[in-house]
Amino acid sequence: MLRGDDIYMKRLLLTGVLALLLSLNCLTNAFAGNTIIREDLGKFFTGYEGTFVLYDEINDQYTIYNEQQSNARLSPCSTFKIYNSLIALESGVVDKEDVFTLIKWDGTQYPFPAWNRDQTLSSAMSNSVVWYYQELARRVGVEKMQYFIDQLHYGNQDISGGIDHFWLRSSLTISAKEQVELLKQLYNGTLPFTAENMAIVRKIIVLSADNNLTFSGKTGSGYQDGQYILGWFVGSLEKDGHKYYFATNIVNNQAADGGKAREITKLILKDLGLL
Repeated sequence: MLRGDDIYMKRLLLTGVLALLLSLNCLTNAFAGNTIIREDLGKFFTGYEGTFVLYDEINDQYTIYNEQQSNARLSPCSTFKIYNSLIALESGVVDKEDVFTLIKWDGTQYPFPAWNRDQTLSSAMSNSVVWYYQELARRVGVEKMQYFIDQLHYGNQDISGGIDHFWLRSSLTISAKEQVELLKQLYNGTLPFTAENMAIVRKIIVLSADNNLTFSGKTGSGYQDGQYILGWFVGSLEKDGHKYYFATNIVNNQAADGGKAREITKLILKDLGLL
């Protein structure tokens, strides 16, 4: 006969399994049906194992290269700065009335000159300043950070790698498909955050805006043993009111970084007639 605590544990386990299945089912349904697999885009990934995911909002259509890797969860690296910014704004770490709140540089010399000065939210995003976002995360704290990561359903939702390191080739991972789904929600204002804060984040990741085309995005690079081995570029493109969201990642034992992922993405978007 099962004891009361045994029954409780079985029910708890069943609830957890059902929640996981529901989460996976939601992601599967999001990509069911109107999807085009474009293995011919492999010509842009020579020398890399990579994936490209594009969502065309008006036509409700996905274009995917390397579907297997599009489902693989990898460290988000600096692409997490998009959501680190959002969480910092929502938690009050960055003043809502002044998105240019400074965090003072502590004098540590970094290999990137743009990091060696005081930073605002905007400048830290533009220059991908790791120390600034590490400080934001520390100010948010573990409890609030976990709460917001759970609210976002961000990848595997694991921040156990340390409050100022979990997104830097550590415990937190996310797939290219999941990146696109989050971007869709960010741009449609359906994330569980204030409209004001989502608008601020959308603004600070704009890369160019002219000729009825707005191109936004964030790179991410993973480093190991003196080599860049992982590159991300995620973002959005709005052309004549037509919105697209994309995510690209590349993996190699050297020369795989965010800059290369951005270059590949732009070549693909040009090939598709979008840039």
